[in-house]
Amino acid sequence: MIVQWYPGHMNKARKMMEEDIKLVDMVIEVLDARAPIASRNPDIKKLSRGKPDLILLNKADLADERASKEWKKYFEDEKTRVVFLNSKNKEGLREVLPAVKELTREKTERDLKRGIKNQPVRAMVVGIPNVGKSTFINAFAGKNIAKTGNKPGVTKGKQWIKLSKDLELLDTPGILWPKFEDQEIGKKLAYLGSINDEILVTEELAGALLLYLFENYADLLKERFDITAGDVLTESEEQFSTKESRMLDKIAIKRGILKPGGVPDYFKTSGMVLDEFRNGKIGKITLERPNE
Repeated sequence: MIVQWYPGHMNKARKMMEEDIKLVDMVIEVLDARAPIASRNPDIKKLSRGKPDLILLNKADLADERASKEWKKYFEDEKTRVVFLNSKNKEGLREVLPAVKELTREKTERDLKRGIKNQPVRAMVVGIPNVGKSTFINAFAGKNIAKTGNKPGVTKGKQWIKLSKDLELLDTPGILWPKFEDQEIGKKLAYLGSINDEILVTEELAGALLLYLFENYADLLKERFDITAGDVLTESEEQFSTKESRMLDKIAIKRGILKPGGVPDYFKTSGMVLDEFRNGKIGKITLERPNE
């Protein structure tokens, strides 16, 4: 399965952002805390043209806390300002405004020297699809201003949002980049729901995710689906049986997701596995570690 998704509206959005970057003082980049590198669009750095950059690691409540500590140190070592965030319950939001002020202090001081007072900081909010940019904006504003959804492509155009006399945000559509040089990045983004599910082979994707969980979070796999090493490593009599298919079989039978005749329904089971991972029902999981 080759994962690649760059529809025409993303190219249009990228060109729009290239123009609008002239209008802002800084960039607020929203990443998924479960995959901070995979969810960081390499084109954003080029687009930002050296402007101050604040990283928000959203959905931190769904990430492995031990891994998040490693990522915190990683970004600190990179001299990058980062805030861990859970936009749904507003955890971490109080750290955002002080970080914005810190990163734009030089700009504010320059304005004061020129006699410019009460000039709001303007920040562009960027990120790939489905990392929670609009959810963050709504939580930050304290009201539903930006349209949200649990699938990629909800935000189609730009929107200026005035939060206070001190800060204005420019909400932008989620964009990917034209080609994933590393297909592992593409798979991680597909696990997270940042790729349109309709272009994916759901069974292959869910199987690959289950294999990652078996190798890295076997305890969570056992707790959620009652899958043990014996279920996965025991050789099946079926000629084409794989570790992935054996896990899907076990889950389908346990959950009763069967076709007529008691045959496991791989498609529905795969969709359920992906949904439960994305919603944090399997547990706190991180898909990558620093310097892997």
